[in-house]
Amino acid sequence: MTKYELFLLLGGIGLFLYGMTVMSTGLRNACGRNLQRILEGATKSKLRAVLVGIAVTVLVQSSSATDVMVIGFVNSGIMTLSQAIGVIMGANIGTTITAQVTAFNLSAYAPLILFIGVVIFVFVKKQLVKYIGSIIMGFGMLFEGIALMKSAISPLAQTEAFVDTISSMSNPFLLVIFGILFTALLQSSSSSTVILQAFAVQGILTYHSSVYLLIGSAIGSVAPNLLASLTANREGKRTALLNLLFNLFRAVLLMCLIMLFPVLLTWIQNLSPDNVGRQIANTHTIFAIIAVVVMLPLSEKIVKLSRCILKPLPEEICMMDEKKLHFMNNIGEVPPTILLTQARKEIARMGDIASSNLELAIDSFFNQDVKKGEEALQMEEVVDYLNYAIVDKLVELHTTDMSQKDMNLVHHMMLVVSHLERISDYAENVVEYGQRMRNENALLSESGHQDLLELAQLCLKEVKLCIEIFVGERYSQLKTAEKIEERVDNKQLEIIDGHVKRLANAGCNPLAGVIFTDMANDLERCSDHAISVARALDMKIL
Repeated sequence: MTKYELFLLLGGIGLFLYGMTVMSTGLRNACGRNLQRILEGATKSKLRAVLVGIAVTVLVQSSSATDVMVIGFVNSGIMTLSQAIGVIMGANIGTTITAQVTAFNLSAYAPLILFIGVVIFVFVKKQLVKYIGSIIMGFGMLFEGIALMKSAISPLAQTEAFVDTISSMSNPFLLVIFGILFTALLQSSSSSTVILQAFAVQGILTYHSSVYLLIGSAIGSVAPNLLASLTANREGKRTALLNLLFNLFRAVLLMCLIMLFPVLLTWIQNLSPDNVGRQIANTHTIFAIIAVVVMLPLSEKIVKLSRCILKPLPEEICMMDEKKLHFMNNIGEVPPTILLTQARKEIARMGDIASSNLELAIDSFFNQDVKKGEEALQMEEVVDYLNYAIVDKLVELHTTDMSQKDMNLVHHMMLVVSHLERISDYAENVVEYGQRMRNENALLSESGHQDLLELAQLCLKEVKLCIEIFVGERYSQLKTAEKIEERVDNKQLEIIDGHVKRLANAGCNPLAGVIFTDMANDLERCSDHAISVARALDMKIL
């Protein structure tokens, strides 16, 4: 290979990878938040999760991108490992579409496709159309890159020494390992598969060698997800581990199938007897489908294995126990009156957690206690989960035989859940204010610190009292709660007025001053939500 041919090959690979990135980004931008909605829809069933995984990966043209999004969802508690593995399996099928598309010989049209994409992207002002232009532009780059690669490697097919070296790689296990390393280096199984197609089309690689390289490439594709999981929590790390385990088992399964039923490869070849590029694409797709069909029923076993390898910590076990409903699991089996009692207990539990979160957040802020702040953020995830879970169950209550009065009660319970979730959100804000002040080394003035502390203690007293009123139905204490809420309102106005005077006299750090105002407003809003919780189920109001 001459220096020019080497540069041509590297340029083709670079253009192909960049085209994939441009096309993928354009697709993601065009889809917008729909991708998140589609992924959130994967929580219904395993089969649906697989279909969602296929759909999202076809849209973004990257199984790695899908898997990274799934890690993020599991990390934030939106998705469980059992739901995630279905999406991961679907992504393994969806990523094979790239090879199917590139198996078409569109190199002659690549410059025209690229030109059309550039014209749309550069000259059209409408944002959605620009995204479509970037998709077309990336598509053109992708095929132009393939054309460059084919031109560069074409002379290699005539080089006896190179052909002999490639042909000597006949050991299936060595080929699998090479496929793993090659794909991990490229960070994309789609890219490595297309490059394999180009080599096979030029006669440098045999079909059978390509098959083993394909098996290895599926394992190598997990590399970006393993890297992405390094900053995730343990559930996020288990998600990446699930992907690795699935692809390892998939490799073992496919190797066994090839050894036991070599006719399988002959059958795939016969589907496109004169097109080795299409044969590789078909193998990629069929192998992915076989792996999902065989292993989907075993998905829970893989989830359990991931937990055995990365064992739950004691605090994780506690968190898993908290992040589930304790009282509302048997709707449809008990009378409506008991269901309402169970709902109140579940909401009361959520209220206790929200109140504790606020207390932890305030302690973290004023005492510089990082650990308490982290605990508050973890429990905020529990509150977010309970918010969705309780509301879903309350919606189910509408399908039961309930009186209009009870229906009205259910509606007010939903409002209580919303108010409690907002209190916990403000607690999260307080933790983040403390983090910003530590990071920027910003300090409140002594008087500002004392003013904010007094408001926080008054707000916390109000929140605790209001939740006690809701839990114990102590509506006789409503007047006390309303007086405290009024004191919170007055205190907030008073301390902000004092803060403005300190700013005028340059007696406060500017960043600390912004945080002071934001936190005072958030504490006052907590008090507003708390009084709404206390009043929500008062029969005099209902």
